Amino acid sequence: MSDRRHFLNTTLLAGLGLANMNFSFSDTKAKTIKPPALKAGDTIGLVCPAYSAFVKEDVQIAIESLEVLGFKVKKGEHIFDRYGYLAGSDEDRAADINKMFADKSVSGIMAMHGGWGCARILPLLDYRTIQRNPKVFIGYSDITALLLGINAKTGLVTFHGPVGSSSWNNFSVENFRNMLIEGKAMQMANPVKKGDNLVQVEDRIYTINKGKATGALIGGNLTVLSHILGSPYVPDFKDSILFLEDVGEDLYRVDRMITQLKIAGILNQLSGFVFGKCTDCPPSKGGYGSLTMEDIFEDHIKPLKIPAFSGAMIGHIKDKFTIPVGLEATIDAEKGSITLSEAAVNK
Repeated sequence: MSDRRHFLNTTLLAGLGLANMNFSFSDTKAKTIKPPALKAGDTIGLVCPAYSAFVKEDVQIAIESLEVLGFKVKKGEHIFDRYGYLAGSDEDRAADINKMFADKSVSGIMAMHGGWGCARILPLLDYRTIQRNPKVFIGYSDITALLLGINAKTGLVTFHGPVGSSSWNNFSVENFRNMLIEGKAMQMANPVKKGDNLVQVEDRIYTINKGKATGALIGGNLTVLSHILGSPYVPDFKDSILFLEDVGEDLYRVDRMITQLKIAGILNQLSGFVFGKCTDCPPSKGGYGSLTMEDIFEDHIKPLKIPAFSGAMIGHIKDKFTIPVGLEATIDAEKGSITLSEAAVNK
């Protein structure tokens, strides 16, 4: 995650000729496009758009997991390439995604993992081909840049959910299956589990502002989102529900990034707000103490007077929701639920 913080605006100018073409491609808001549902026997394209696949066994475990779900797997041509910490050159990583969207035998595309590097390839993607060949595209963390960029440029609903290297446990698989295979208009709510305790201790919901709100779900990793603001690869936030997550960030950085969203005029456009998990985000060291996550929400989110809550199963955690980016949903901030207005895929 530290590499991700050193985002350079100049990297977005790579492949300038393509960048100019893409900037003009979506001058107006693209119409929402839902991908076809996945089914048994479909082929999933596995790509590395950010960090390299350093351990081949991890890729094999991902392949076997997807096969257990009933899918075939096609590896990206450059999945094992390495250029420093990246999975090969920007051009080759982008080419793998472009080829998977163009390949009629591929029904869905999944990132092997995140890291850093997705924003570098945003100007190199073939958005016309992506729009003409809608497919499930899924991942999280650094993949946020691609989820948002593809949605902004094409209108395709993308999915913030497991990557190949995720833990394919019952909770995550059930959410993945119901969203992308069964095509259910799901209601997502945290599991209720007290264990040996008198009350629930883990995965609790913290209500910032009560109420219900409806809007398109837009978001992902907070750090990644904050680093692509001001680019053509960010969807329209007007009347949307912003969902966020992060990992390994000191709380002053979380405060700084949410402040950035505020002064960029994004927060006051929202109809609702959801924060998932900020995994391994300790109070800042040194000084006279630290704000807490609750303090940050009280300072920046509560004054918006919109329905808002935190603690949803979104983030760098084992039990994950699969969240459709660009699809309308309704949140209930007291219950901590997210209910889709319709199925996220076409059956």
